Amino acid sequence: MAHAVTLIQGDGIGPELSEATRRVLEATGVQFDWNLQDAGEGVMAEHGTPLPEHVLDAIRGTGTTLKGPITTPVGSGFRSVNVELRKTFDLFAQVRPAKSYEGVRSRYEDIDLVIVRENTEDLYAGVEFERGSEHAEELTRLFAEWGNPIKANSGISIKPISAEGVERVVSFAFDYARANGRRKVTSVHKANIMKHTDGLWLEVSRQVAERYTDIEFEDRIVDNMCMQLVQKPELYDVMVLPNLYGDIVSDLCAGLVGGLGVAPGANFGVGGISLFEPVHGSAPKYAGQDKANPMAMMLSGVMMLRHLGEHEAAERLEGAIARIVAAGDKVTYDLKPHRDDPTAVGTSAFADAIIEAMQHATV
Repeated sequence: MAHAVTLIQGDGIGPELSEATRRVLEATGVQFDWNLQDAGEGVMAEHGTPLPEHVLDAIRGTGTTLKGPITTPVGSGFRSVNVELRKTFDLFAQVRPAKSYEGVRSRYEDIDLVIVRENTEDLYAGVEFERGSEHAEELTRLFAEWGNPIKANSGISIKPISAEGVERVVSFAFDYARANGRRKVTSVHKANIMKHTDGLWLEVSRQVAERYTDIEFEDRIVDNMCMQLVQKPELYDVMVLPNLYGDIVSDLCAGLVGGLGVAPGANFGVGGISLFEPVHGSAPKYAGQDKANPMAMMLSGVMMLRHLGEHEAAERLEGAIARIVAAGDKVTYDLKPHRDDPTAVGTSAFADAIIEAMQHATV
């Protein structure tokens, strides 16, 4: 039976990456019933929003979504299409693997890390008060009364972390580790300074870890974690982090394996909603040039296949991507030793090479 999947093509380079990814996914032999949708800058004139309600309905209907990168227009009703999707569908857990592939330029080898980022709370919850606003001035007075004065004329952000939010994302990280044969979960925090928010994060993390005696558990302070990842990344496996730290550390880990161009991502929420996407931007200046690297979106597709239970197809597709990148002759310009290499191929030809590699592997 075909898998029902919403495909949001995105804008900028998004449509090219989406088409290349759709083709390689179909070449695995897995059947898909695609619900094609548009979102982002291109739909603003018609719908007055980059994220129309019919797109949200499509996501609800299929439960599984593959999304290309989207540009959030300046002056829209919300800061980010991605943030709005996370809020609408309570996509509380973001998974970002960082894995080395032969042929991708990097200072490191044999990296195999997974970052699980809490996606809805912390400083990215968007509880902010503008400098000089009535609410900001009221909070300033209250903080002074409470013995915690802050400077007048300050912008103020609130950092909410709930016990329930920590419990579900840390449980998710342990369940992911168990399901994928990982050995250890590291909870990352700043509990030595922020004792009532990150302190709660650490407290609940330890409580959850007691239920998973088959998985090793440890914790690290976030600044030390960053240093450790640069010095000895081989010591780590699955890391679970609050929203802001997760955003920063996941980009650090992407840097260990070659950058955002090879960094896939997935978001999981309540009610079985899942959304798979590359974590890089829409690069509108390259739109329509057939030169963007689709590897991150293709690897997001690999993650989607595994989520759908199509493990054999996922292994074949990832293996084909790895072989083409290692060979290095049919890859996009950014995967060449020199970015001006005239032998670089375009987005579509890169997909063709991967499809051919899968076909030869099954002969």
